[in-house]
Order: sequence, then C-alpha cells, then structure tokens
Amino acid sequence: MKITVKWLSLLLAVVLVLSLAACSSKNKYNSVDAFGEEDDNIETEGEKNPVTLTTISMYGGTDPNAANYQAVISQFMEDYPYITVEDDSQAADQDWKTRIAADFAVGNEPDVIQYFTDANASDVLAADKFVTIDEIKAVYPDYAKDTLDSALEAAANPDGVRRAVPTTGYWEGLFCNKDLFDDYGLALPTTWDNMVKAIEVFQAKDIIPIAVSLNNVPHYWVEYLLLSAAGPEEYTKVPKTAPEDWCKGLAMFKTLRDMGAFPVDTDTIDNDLAGELFKTKKAAMQLDGSWYASGVTDQINTVVVELPVIPGGKSKPGAMVGGISSGFYITKKAWEDVDTRDAAVQFVMANTNKEAVSMYWGGNGQAAAVVNPSSNMTPLGLSGLEYSNRATSSSPPTDSRISQEAYNTLIAGIVDISTGAKAPEELLNEVLAINAK
Repeated sequence: MKITVKWLSLLLAVVLVLSLAACSSKNKYNSVDAFGEEDDNIETEGEKNPVTLTTISMYGGTDPNAANYQAVISQFMEDYPYITVEDDSQAADQDWKTRIAADFAVGNEPDVIQYFTDANASDVLAADKFVTIDEIKAVYPDYAKDTLDSALEAAANPDGVRRAVPTTGYWEGLFCNKDLFDDYGLALPTTWDNMVKAIEVFQAKDIIPIAVSLNNVPHYWVEYLLLSAAGPEEYTKVPKTAPEDWCKGLAMFKTLRDMGAFPVDTDTIDNDLAGELFKTKKAAMQLDGSWYASGVTDQINTVVVELPVIPGGKSKPGAMVGGISSGFYITKKAWEDVDTRDAAVQFVMANTNKEAVSMYWGGNGQAAAVVNPSSNMTPLGLSGLEYSNRATSSSPPTDSRISQEAYNTLIAGIVDISTGAKAPEELLNEVLAINAK
C-alpha cells in the first residue's frame, strides 16, 4: 500500500510539473503585446478577455445605411463572441455634433466613432483624442488594407493627417449622351481636341453641347476648370491673391461661351431645366455629381468620363473632384487598453473591408475600396464605378476651403466672367479678400 501511494504521489507530481511548464510556456508566448513588450494582462491563446466596445456612428435615424450598419454589428458580435458592442448611432444633425464635441471635451468619448473628416470635425479634432492611421498600421499592418490610397488621402483631416478610414464618398464627372456622340460619329470628349470637335458639331446640328445654368449652378465647372488649370496641389490651396493658373481656369468660361458650348439662355435658366435638357437629349453633355446618376432617364446610353485637361493646364489625367467627408476613428482611450485596442481595430476593419464598403456604397457615389459591381447595376452605374476607380486623386470642392460668403461671391460672378464683363483676376481677388476677413 505504501508503494502504491508513493508511486501515485510521484505520478501526480510529474503531471503537475508538466502542466505548470506548459502554462508557463503559453503565458510567456502570449504575454508579449503588439509592441513586443511583456504585458501580464494579455490573455492566453485560445482565451479572450470579455470586451465592451463603445461605438458611435452617423448611420442612425433614417440614414439609408442604418440597417446595413446594424447588420455588420450583429455579424461582428457573432464572429467575436467575447466582444459586446454598445452602439449609439444617430442622425448627424447640429445637436448631435454639439453633443459629440462636448463628450470629447470632458473625456466621455467612445472607443470608435464614425465622424466628419473635414472642417466640421474641428472641435472634436482640437481635443487630440484620435490615433493616426500610421500609428495603427505600425502595429496592425493590415489595417485599412482594402481602402484605396486616394480615398485615405481624401479623408485626411484639414491638417493633412490621416486618422479616419472611410467607406463611401461622392464624385463629380462629365455625363455624356453616348448615343448622340455615336449618331454623329464623334469620339467621347476624353481629350480637349475631342471636346472642341464635339462642341462644333453639336452646335451646328442644333444640339446644345453642354447643359449648364451659369447663373444658378455653375459650381461643377468652377471646380473642374480650376483643378484642370492649376493641378490638385495648387487647386486645394487658399491663396491671398489671385493665382495665374486660377485666372486661366476661369477664363475658359468665356472661351466655351464664345464657342457656343452653353445654352443660349444659360444666364436665366435654373439647374433643374439644364438637367432636363440633358435627360431629354436636347443637350449632349452635363457636368454633375454622382447623385445625379440615379435621376438620368436613359441608363443604357449614358456614360461618365472625366473632363479633359484644358490647354496649358497643369492637371494630369485621373484628377477628379470628389469628396469623402466621414470615416471611422479609433480613440486614444481605446488604444491604451490592449484588449479594447484589438477589438476596436477589428471593428473598424469589419466596417471598412471591401465587402462592407460594397454594401454601404450600393452603387451610389464613390466607394472607398475596389468593389465588385452588383448584378442589378445599370450601364450608367457601371460607368460611374469605372470612372471613380480610374481616379488617381480626389480633391474636394472649393466651398470646403473658403467661407460661404466668399464662395457665394465667386459663383455670382461667373456670368460676368463668361461674357467678359469682369476679368477673372478681379473676381478672384474680390473673393479672396472676403475670405480673409
């Protein structure tokens, strides 16, 4: 009996030693955090500490993507059962923005937030509570891996730092009634020579070359002519006096008008009537935004191309006017806790991978990742997708950089620029002086 007890005790001792050795080995392997430093709080492999992740998004209220966002959250919690997401998404109205700014000011920020990336985020950005994408990618190299570089740049904050990972945005492009071009054997206006030829032929055939209301909504032409003349870098600056390239861009309004490119009543019609001229095939081209596509009657014979670079312009093919005004941020509060940090990263990646982006995008606007076209997309929808995917840069419109009063003055002066009643330099100096107040 004593021998049996002795051997049993020895056996138990051996088992205990082996178990401790295994645990020690596993804990040693898993106690190295993402920075390569030992951390006693990191869980052993195969076990995860429960995490409650606080999130806020703009996909609330009647937003068309509210249901999609909730579906992503549900799937995320199935995939990561140790993570509980406490989400507080609401419509992004002024009251909501004020509350978010107040929360950040008093240290009540969430772990992850989908928020504005432009000047609307100034109050929240001033709190300095976001982790940058570069900091995150240094630890998680696959972070934002599906997001287009051009989209990350477009979503950079006003100080040029990239903190938010976007899902969708918008683009502006040149809509063309391709059947009219085909009827007259014309190439699409992908070069300036093609554009000039198309204007000449359509004008001679009593077809309005370009549908636009210069007194109501000349916005899109202002953006593209400035971008084309100056190039993305100079276009996005706010100078103190009128740059020569900007003057050259605006001067093209008079050149196009003198060629007969615009409707004869472009000074009096409104934007809705200009749109009808294009939709009813009375006009061949219209420069507009991605939101315009769904209202185009002929989804089969309409295509979107980029406006060609004007003569002497410094822009390059692929430069596009577009915008991404929101994205997913991770806060420093979440980043400082190892478990919450990992959960936050996985949550943002779940919302910004190409599958999620494709769902949020739904064929409308600019997808922040390379997405596959859906089976029910129209030829126009496919054309818009191909157009935005070809973009090598995406620059926001001018009204995102100057005051509303200055911008209104710019838009109000386009008719005079087109007729020669006012010089581009005079108008631009007036605009920039107002902006500097």
